[in-house]
Amino acid sequence: MAWSRSRWTPPLYSLLLTVVILGPLLGPGYLLLRDAVSTPRSYFTDSAWGISDAAARAVPQDAAVAALSTVFDGGLVVKVILLLALWLAGWGAAVMARTVLPTSPLPAQLVASTVAVWNPYVAERLLQGHWSLLVGYAALPWTVVAALAVREGRSWWALAVCLAAAGLTPTGALLAATTALVVLAAPGGARRGLRVVGALVLTAVASAPWLVATAVSGGGVEQADPAGWAAFAARAEPGLGTLGSLAGLGGIWNADAVPASRTGLFALVGTAILLTVVAFGVRPLIRRRRNPVILGLAVVALLAIAAPALAATGPGLAVARALGETVPGAGLLRDSQKWVALAMPIYALAAAAAFSHRHRPNPVQPTALSAVQRTRFGSAVAILALLIALPDLGWGVGNSMRPVAYPPSWKAVAAELDGSAGDVAVLPAGMFRRFPYSGSAPVLDPAPRMLPLDVLQTGELIVAGGTVRGEGRRATDVQSALLAGESAATIAHMGVGWVLVEHTTPGELGESEQTLNPLDAVYSDDQLTLYRVPDSEPTESRPAAAVVVAHLAWVVLLLGGLAIGLMGRIRLRHIAGRPDQT
Repeated sequence: MAWSRSRWTPPLYSLLLTVVILGPLLGPGYLLLRDAVSTPRSYFTDSAWGISDAAARAVPQDAAVAALSTVFDGGLVVKVILLLALWLAGWGAAVMARTVLPTSPLPAQLVASTVAVWNPYVAERLLQGHWSLLVGYAALPWTVVAALAVREGRSWWALAVCLAAAGLTPTGALLAATTALVVLAAPGGARRGLRVVGALVLTAVASAPWLVATAVSGGGVEQADPAGWAAFAARAEPGLGTLGSLAGLGGIWNADAVPASRTGLFALVGTAILLTVVAFGVRPLIRRRRNPVILGLAVVALLAIAAPALAATGPGLAVARALGETVPGAGLLRDSQKWVALAMPIYALAAAAAFSHRHRPNPVQPTALSAVQRTRFGSAVAILALLIALPDLGWGVGNSMRPVAYPPSWKAVAAELDGSAGDVAVLPAGMFRRFPYSGSAPVLDPAPRMLPLDVLQTGELIVAGGTVRGEGRRATDVQSALLAGESAATIAHMGVGWVLVEHTTPGELGESEQTLNPLDAVYSDDQLTLYRVPDSEPTESRPAAAVVVAHLAWVVLLLGGLAIGLMGRIRLRHIAGRPDQT
């Protein structure tokens, strides 16, 4: 009974925390908040494959959602993935604590789960709309467990699944790969060199979609605006400074994507509570200094906090700009605070170690019973303190994450474009919108994921009152032509077959009326108007076969690893169920 309780309580507890956080989002409607855009249906456009003229950032995320939304509602797909991410993050932290710290009791494992789920990093990334990044975050504790299994000479399938799941985004793949390599490269275990090479091969397959897409399309990462490094640098929260904010798992660049409790001096209180819980476990972890895996995770955590803090200084920004201009793909490092996720595993382990025994207590001894009671009480106090430290993470981060309902105009426009050719240009200018149905926060234009044709995106971002230039050069040229009122023939020559005007969001229209007046409106209502551009010239097509193969390799790694693991478990149960033949 005790074994069963210790196994099932962490997943149930983590599920409870997840439901408390995502409660409002679980109703009908779609996630539409800043960078998060879910739609009823997504399509296999060039943008979804990552071979448009913008950088391949949402790869293979967009193609995966496009595939799943052919069977299920796309909004439901995103909600389920997000729910699984937070649930598995908490459950994984408990499993990691039980694996790395075999004497950790159930209460200590629940403290680890709380640290992994209920923290500023999760809150800020939810508010920023980075739901797919949280998948990579959730994979980290499971990656530690899977890599430890490889060190012990067991199967690789779990590590393959972790790397593939984290590889839903490029950042997630790098987070999980870093964690896996730290564990596998640590001294000890069998075939150290071979296991590192094996992890690198798996990482390459998990990262193949965005690596191949970047190679095919050019990606534009090296052309990113140097101003973006300062705009996306980690941010100091009240009373903490940049280093303190990062140590508290906060400090996202966008001051608007922060829970209300982190906008005042209570941020100092919340950070102090989190770090106090973690600090209580530092000494117990030091006692396990002979464990090279714990040491490696601790070093990575320190670097994940110190490097973004340094990158937010003047010299650090200068180095970052130089790196972005010389190293292809360095734009992935621009949002430096996201790498603080690498501190989560050691934070969760330290929190668990604070309430773990060096040796398993003997339940028949009165002193052991007293120790168990103290552990339970201390763990309960720690969990309550962690929840109080970030009170508005619950219920959709202060009810900020509410599902939206799209007007039927979007479905009508998508049906009009289905089976047609030509790229779609969108007005007003810019990539962000404020619709009456989307709330007060700016949201990414849903058109690129809502429509079955490629929607031109400039990639230009408005950050902290400034503008960061995007990589979509052709989209920028088309947008400039529309705002200048160029002729329809001009934009047709640029490969534009359609112009969509979104009426209920503010934004610059310029002299676009001169371009639109001669065009035929094939659909129009108070929400959207779709214009057909005659004689549109087809744009140069990019080879997609290699990109599709890379996506399929990623799918095989994910589903193949799950299948091997499932078959292995079935086989073990079958063997265990056989009668003794002796």
